Amino acid sequence: MKINLLLTLISITLFSFLNQAYAQGYKIKTIVIDPGHGGKKPGASGSFSTEKNVALKISLKLGAKLREELPDIKIIYTRTKDVDVDLYKRAEIANDASADLFISIHCNSMPPGNKGIKGVETLVAGSHRLKEQDAAIRENADVKLEKNYKSKYDGYDPNNPSTFILLSLLKNTFRDKSIKFAKLIQNSYITGDNRVSRGVKEQGVLVLQRCGMPAVLTEVGFISNSEEEKYINTDNGQKEIVNAIFEAIKTYKKNIEVK
Repeated sequence: MKINLLLTLISITLFSFLNQAYAQGYKIKTIVIDPGHGGKKPGASGSFSTEKNVALKISLKLGAKLREELPDIKIIYTRTKDVDVDLYKRAEIANDASADLFISIHCNSMPPGNKGIKGVETLVAGSHRLKEQDAAIRENADVKLEKNYKSKYDGYDPNNPSTFILLSLLKNTFRDKSIKFAKLIQNSYITGDNRVSRGVKEQGVLVLQRCGMPAVLTEVGFISNSEEEKYINTDNGQKEIVNAIFEAIKTYKKNIEVK
């Protein structure tokens, strides 16, 4: 009841805010870039690199390109170095800044025996079937490394899949916009760089559930795949990834802004 009431109040507030914003002429003013993991949370590991380092490098390059090409947009990072940032804090940074877009950068991974799997996929907040929980559980597993995680996340226990029922109640007010933006990112990966697309997926990723704006988590490649690990660690590969996300942002901006 507490979560439903809170969600209702938040939804009403955001709906009212959006109506006012569109009436006055909406512009994207602030984008938050979130390099996944960091510090004592390395994320997935490849044969020679870690997710936290790859995500940070790509995030910094994305921010630099946005500042150069779209100087009127304020860019905020959830981290700019190898530090540990709690999941709830990442969303809090975006919410406090009244951000218009939240982009979390990650690398995908598969267990031994599946190292041939490759491709890009982009996640948005949403409910999911039991068989689709793997990605959400992997990303939310960092919660276990934070102090007092049960109180911070309303009793959420990453070891208990049934708690995703609670997460599904935290409906993302900006679900449709998140999906549209995620599709633009995926399309940009494919048309620009001929990447293998694993599509857009709705998952119970905690950091996205907490964001009060269109939010996506994009997996830029499989660090467990030797070919893609090399690609996402090269300067050229990272530039291609950044350009793909940037083009998606430009298209999204053009489509959503009200003159």
